[in-house]
Amino acid sequence: MRLPYVSDPPQTTTPEEARILSNVQARRAPNPLLPLDLALLHSFPVTDGWNSFIGAIRTRTSLSTVTRELAICRVAVINGALFEWEQHAPLLTEGGLSDEALKVVGDAQADLDGELALSTLSPEQRAVVKYTDAMTKTVTVPDEVFAELKGCFSDKEVVEITATVAAYNCVSRFLVALDVGEKNH
Repeated sequence: MRLPYVSDPPQTTTPEEARILSNVQARRAPNPLLPLDLALLHSFPVTDGWNSFIGAIRTRTSLSTVTRELAICRVAVINGALFEWEQHAPLLTEGGLSDEALKVVGDAQADLDGELALSTLSPEQRAVVKYTDAMTKTVTVPDEVFAELKGCFSDKEVVEITATVAAYNCVSRFLVALDVGEKNH
């Protein structure tokens, strides 16, 4: 990490800081704070907003685990956020994604219309990966990529997928810039 992590747990100096720390600990329970938390907690206000927003993306959308984690993992691969990949790829496996499909998702150069992708990913899964690629690589999403996603998901799900990709681009950029988890330097 390019900055020192805060102590675990960090000292709080106000009731507001104690509340924020308690909320983060509750979201992580029964697990300990992550290196990401120990980096964010340099700023309690940033941590509070992050915990609320990312917590909603992770636990309060209508997306299936596989759909959500496909988006998150693909962002991690494209942006080289190894800490993010290591945290989220196991959730894809737990959600039922095959090892062969995981290899496709984990290859930033994979041909998403090629034989391996077609044989291991469902049309919905390929649509999520293609949409994530467009949002992450160029920001602008081609009409045909959007149409493919919209053909597989409801308006609500499209908004939730878009928010997930956007949020985890933020997460990956934070992780890589500060080398959280000591994975990127």
